Amino acid sequence: MSDITRKGEAADVFDTEAVEAALAAVDLPPDYRPSEAEPFMNPRQLAYFRRKLLLWKAEILAEARATMRQLRAEPLQEPDATDRAASETDWAIELRARDRQRKLLAKIDAALERIETGEYGYCEISGEPISLARLEARPIATMTLEAQERHEREEKVSRDD
Repeated sequence: MSDITRKGEAADVFDTEAVEAALAAVDLPPDYRPSEAEPFMNPRQLAYFRRKLLLWKAEILAEARATMRQLRAEPLQEPDATDRAASETDWAIELRARDRQRKLLAKIDAALERIETGEYGYCEISGEPISLARLEARPIATMTLEAQERHEREEKVSRDD
């Protein structure tokens, strides 16, 4: 497990010190973009995706902290039942979004772990490289586009049974 994952489990889930320290350790020019011309998943590409994942994680943690602060600061004390119901609905939507992001954090941590183990960028089904364009769009991807489509077709068929 990476230090970020371990620290996140042991400490406050909104503690971004480990994320910030890991970001500071990424030595990469800010304008670097992975290219098909260079060897696949070379140290620069791995550093690029590590930085991308860490920035995404830091953004999610900041949003979660802001939501928690707002929840503590603004308890639901609407005098009107309609206003209270509207506020509760708004909070329910916000909390559902945070729950989706919590699940996304687990996927980001798994991707960071795959970077550490050398498995990042390769399809978990076929072992083939995942395209840089796909990883750029979805850095937590674990399958090539073809394997993902096949997986989704099989999942749909099994749901239809």
